[in-house]
Amino acid sequence: MSLLIPPLPRSSSVNDSGHLEVAGCDVIELAGEFGTPLYIYDEQELRDRCRAYMDAFSSRCENFEVIYASKAFSCVAICQLVAREGLSLDAASGGELYTALAAWFPPEKIFLHGNANTAAELDFAIRSEVGHIVIDSLDEMVKVAGIAARQGRRQPVLLRITPGIEAHTHDFIQTGRLDSKFGFPLAGGTALDAVAAAQTAADIELVGVHAHIGSQIFALKPYRRTVAVLADFLAAAREKHGFDCRLLDLGGGLGAVYGPGDDPPAIDQLAEAVVSSVAAEMERRGLPLPRIAVEPGRSIVANAGLTAYEIEAVKTVFDVRNFVAVNGGMSDNLRPMLYGAGYQALIADRPLAEPTMTAAVAGKHCESGDILVKAAPLPEPRPGDILVTPATGAYGYSMASNYNGQPRPAVIFVKAGEARVVIKREAYEDLVHLQEKLE
Repeated sequence: MSLLIPPLPRSSSVNDSGHLEVAGCDVIELAGEFGTPLYIYDEQELRDRCRAYMDAFSSRCENFEVIYASKAFSCVAICQLVAREGLSLDAASGGELYTALAAWFPPEKIFLHGNANTAAELDFAIRSEVGHIVIDSLDEMVKVAGIAARQGRRQPVLLRITPGIEAHTHDFIQTGRLDSKFGFPLAGGTALDAVAAAQTAADIELVGVHAHIGSQIFALKPYRRTVAVLADFLAAAREKHGFDCRLLDLGGGLGAVYGPGDDPPAIDQLAEAVVSSVAAEMERRGLPLPRIAVEPGRSIVANAGLTAYEIEAVKTVFDVRNFVAVNGGMSDNLRPMLYGAGYQALIADRPLAEPTMTAAVAGKHCESGDILVKAAPLPEPRPGDILVTPATGAYGYSMASNYNGQPRPAVIFVKAGEARVVIKREAYEDLVHLQEKLE
């Protein structure tokens, strides 16, 4: 029986036992075998979403690059998967770069991002011969040029441009507006000055520009506006400094489905909007057509993943609120506490049962704000039940912590009825293995 709840992986169904099943694997059995909390990813859905991006752009454009934003979910297995599907990779830190290289990801297909990369991170990236470094400031430009000179390498770079576009999303995940901490603003000629500085630096090669306007975006108009603004900038950069952009990276941000009312554009629609806008805006200004790049992260991994918890307690506080307490919380999914992200919940052994109460799904941490779902309709939840929150594939494990001494959960990939561990569950011993005792 098909289970039509959009946030769940498309392979989700209800099996003959009445249990939630993903990619042919019974979630109750997975919880029993691998423990909880447990991150579960549908491997085929991850691959299908990568292929959807590659197909959408290849059918509209010969010169393109799809770059997986590994900050959404980074581990050796996902790096291997996206490499095999033909994507490039965006690393936002030395740690994400190390993970990609540990997966034997081709370094020439790696982009290093970040607004405060250290000299050690930049040295690591240049020694590793990453394909591109996205320069965020003049200070970083000086560091990259100096390190490249010492290593005898001319490092290809992009300039991160702040286009002044406000995407309609949460303030904390808007990154393209004027007062963003990221990039060179167009205002005041700062970005044009950065082009001039990059062109005169002997040990860097200015290849193109990058812009990212935010995350969880449900409209295509901001992308079109961004292309138009960047095209104006590139026309000015050509006229003033003779710069021709060979790579135009428009970032990521396409939304995922977390609950009712979430209706992001299809990947095909995004590709059509981006490719047609770039072609039209470049032609209008007499500019050469650059290689087009996008950086999907959330839209690849969010709906391919879910988290399973065990219910530890159910209680009612007078007539004010019901609480369902689970054995995880803000240490494995920080997004609800960080910027109010909304999730749904269901009970894995009766996912289609009619709800009998509305309850807050509370985490186990010593914080009043440790609430995973504010108001979840649930069918008579009981201690020992397995509760599932869909759409946790993005920024769940990536933001996980050991708060309150909580070991990080295991991560498994499921496919065609088989499950495999791709990140082992931490043990208590892992919490102290780097610590030293006093003499």
